[in-house]
Amino acid sequence: MNIRRFMQKHFKHFNAAVCVDAAEGWIKHLEHQGKMFLTLAGAMSTAQLGISLAEMIRQDKVHAICCTGANLEEDIFNLIANPYYLRLPNYRSLSKADEQLLLQKGMNRVTDTCIPEDKAIRSIEKHMLSLWKSAEESGKAYFPYEYIYQLLEHPAIQQTFAIDPKDSWVIAAKEKNLPIFTPGWEDSTLGNIFVSHVLSKDLRNYGLVKSGLEQMALLASWYRVQQSQTSHIGFFQIGGGIAGDFPICVVPMLRQDLHEEIPLWAYFCQISDSTTSYGSYSGAVPNEKITWGKLSVETPSFIIESDASIVAPLIFSYVLGHE
Repeated sequence: MNIRRFMQKHFKHFNAAVCVDAAEGWIKHLEHQGKMFLTLAGAMSTAQLGISLAEMIRQDKVHAICCTGANLEEDIFNLIANPYYLRLPNYRSLSKADEQLLLQKGMNRVTDTCIPEDKAIRSIEKHMLSLWKSAEESGKAYFPYEYIYQLLEHPAIQQTFAIDPKDSWVIAAKEKNLPIFTPGWEDSTLGNIFVSHVLSKDLRNYGLVKSGLEQMALLASWYRVQQSQTSHIGFFQIGGGIAGDFPICVVPMLRQDLHEEIPLWAYFCQISDSTTSYGSYSGAVPNEKITWGKLSVETPSFIIESDASIVAPLIFSYVLGHE
């Protein structure tokens, strides 16, 4: 029994049933020549979502991504340093003293997984600084994902790949030349490192990295181009926060502020562990988005209140038709 048939047989009710409904909706959306925009919040890259997401990208099931700066960089950290990661199955029982020992060992904890400071972060800092300095010398500026794409071209980085590159969603996105939007990039390790180099005068200005406002302009251009090819652009949201809040607003901006005849999002699904709440944006049900001019009454909409590290790979496998 393949995953699709398994889910159809066993996932009959509640969140389980919505997983099947959302996956079927995704398939139908693509069958109508639709495009899918995907957002990543949380620590999905450290959860190794790239194993399933990369294949979705390669098979043209995903056409653009918006993520936190942490998810962008942590896919690369995992790519080059996974064997040095430390898993802590008993993370719930760690004491403050245990956490202090992890700090002293240079192990940055993300729930049950520790990212090694030296092998994952500091090992690419010099390469990133070189890219930033080259941009400064040439008088150019780039989006965060463009710097990461440049980094992946570096032979020294390619020689340090520690996992199968096919399991990196950023490499898959680079091969497809997908845009990756990272609003709030300064809230990331590499963003912090970039600022530190400006403050220490290694770099002269902050303008080397294009801003979130410029990213919204790029997203508007992307949406216009895509909707000129198809009026069906879907939105699949993993988690909440800025990764989802930022890109979904491009539609009302184009429609209400620029008065353009732009179609609304044609599909919407969110996987979130936020309790449904009208006082929390991440916990708001899709109907609320109708009032903001993001979704229509007819938009197929799904909310899955569950753990995305479990649910997303199942939905991706269902859409891919995996055994």
